[in-house]
Amino acid sequence: MSGIGATGIILLVLVALLLFGPNKLPELGRAFGRTLREFKAGARDIMDDDDRKDKDSSRSEVNRSENNDKDNKRLPD
Repeated sequence: MSGIGATGIILLVLVALLLFGPNKLPELGRAFGRTLREFKAGARDIMDDDDRKDKDSSRSEVNRSENNDKDNKRLPD
């Protein structure tokens, strides 16, 4: 099965019309669109936060290694 065909989409639209009526469908569509938009924005924020944390941790590791190199300087024998 490769998914829903044209017949399936038509059947879904007819069932939605019967269940909710023609006046309620635009409101449901808008609400669904807003929900998807908020979900995408939240997921994007989480992904950006993870990327920032990764970059910050790699920077702090570099800074630590640089500080260790400075602190560990020895005098020549």
